[in-house]
Amino acid sequence: MTQGESSIPANGVSPPFSETKPTKICVFCGSSPGNSPAYLEAARSLAQVMHEHNIHLVYGGGSVGIMGELARTLVSLSGPSAVHGIIPTALVSLERQGKAPDESAYGRTTIVPDMHTRKRMMAQEVVEGGPGGGFVALPGGFGTLEELMEAVTWNQLGIHDRGICIFNVEGYWDGLLQWMKKSVTSEFVSSTNTGIVVQASCAEEVVRSLKEYKVVEGRLSLDWSRG
Repeated sequence: MTQGESSIPANGVSPPFSETKPTKICVFCGSSPGNSPAYLEAARSLAQVMHEHNIHLVYGGGSVGIMGELARTLVSLSGPSAVHGIIPTALVSLERQGKAPDESAYGRTTIVPDMHTRKRMMAQEVVEGGPGGGFVALPGGFGTLEELMEAVTWNQLGIHDRGICIFNVEGYWDGLLQWMKKSVTSEFVSSTNTGIVVQASCAEEVVRSLKEYKVVEGRLSLDWSRG
């Protein structure tokens, strides 16, 4: 268990890939299991495919719900070093059931002071990882949606260039995908930016879509190096 803080590069440019760095996927998902067995099964299948491709997990650090299932499964397959959970102090009692993190079951845990630090550190892990990394949304609630859309916005603004994939289990994200289409037809989002987010219906497709992800045209080219 460690404490720390990090941020994505100030200039918004990802560092060069290194073959020695493991590919990392940040997964946003619910701290509840949901009401369909398919949600936990999707988490397990994603962990299995990540293990097969030697991909490491960065996640919100919870031990319950979809978060816990995903972390537990990958640790059981790849070992504790393949999982890094990042959780604010205030959420330890809620998402860790008030217990000290068990590295042998859930991987390494970093406790941070607030939500903003949590999100910056998760993004930094992905940006500094190997090729084929990115962000994935499994079913979840308000927090999952907020984290997903911030990753999308940061891509649009040129802060990072990693892929973003919605794992659309049993059509859970259909409403959001429909809204995205509406935002384009209503001319709030450029049609060239629709490719920032891709969707997948199975774990294999999630990993493949991130590996094959192409940065879209029309993203903003902004200088983030100035404070």
